[in-house]
Amino acid sequence: MDFIVTRIITDDVEALVSFYERVTGVAADRIHPLFAELRTASGTLAISSSDTVRAMGEGAAEAGDNRSVILDFKVDDVDAIYPTLTDAVDTFVNEPTTMPWGNRSLLFRDPDGNLVNFFTPVTDRAQERSAR
Repeated sequence: MDFIVTRIITDDVEALVSFYERVTGVAADRIHPLFAELRTASGTLAISSSDTVRAMGEGAAEAGDNRSVILDFKVDDVDAIYPTLTDAVDTFVNEPTTMPWGNRSLLFRDPDGNLVNFFTPVTDRAQERSAR
């Protein structure tokens, strides 16, 4: 089994896609006005309209209602990227902080309120885990 995609349901596909393009530097493949994907070497972030939920089953998902998932993106230098995000990010949860497990993390919210973590492994153990 392969884990391939994480999908966010949103009421405003264009706004959310534009946000993730801005903060990640990855150009989205806008497959349909209701669906886009940002592909990286390690995985894909899909963004689809709340209008697509009916196809999955009425009420299966609700836009902007997630408070339990964090989208993690490994970056080369979280401290260097932090100042470049201030124009794109409205809500920072913290500033770059070294976590007990060895990652230096910057947490912020996307326009729908989803929690995003940009991190850089800074300890030998974290770097080993990240290389796997």
